[in-house]
Amino acid sequence: MGVWELLLVGAVLLLGLCGVLIPGVPGSLLVWGGVAWWALLDQSGVAWGLLVGATALLLLQQAIRWRLPQRRIQGVGITRRMVVCAGLGALVGFVVVPVIGSVPGFIGGVYLTERLRLGSHGAAWSSTRAAMRAIGTSVLVELFACLLSVGAWVGVLIWG
Repeated sequence: MGVWELLLVGAVLLLGLCGVLIPGVPGSLLVWGGVAWWALLDQSGVAWGLLVGATALLLLQQAIRWRLPQRRIQGVGITRRMVVCAGLGALVGFVVVPVIGSVPGFIGGVYLTERLRLGSHGAAWSSTRAAMRAIGTSVLVELFACLLSVGAWVGVLIWG
């Protein structure tokens, strides 16, 4: 598989990660599609194994998201900027502390956005808790599964 093909697959995976944070964009589907595209081009045992693993993981995260209670987000004050900062925080956390760092990174991104907007620790923490109850869990579950899939793909490229 050539470098340009790998870069295109990586771009689809990155678009999928960003799609998790943008309402209406099928982030999980894009991540799965990128892994499937790569597996179809690579056709090695490791590639097919990663595709099966990513498929199972992304189906599991969909089942978990359907079981989570839906919360109202209108009254909480969730903005697009907050969601983007939370996603960037999760991505940084995932890189700094692989896999488990995405959770505190996500929460930290929400808190930082609210701290800058509201100015005080108490108000920012209260708003962060409300936002996490409203949408954080659902987005975090999807983002975590997509980050695991993309991380496994990068790991296979580096060590496989």
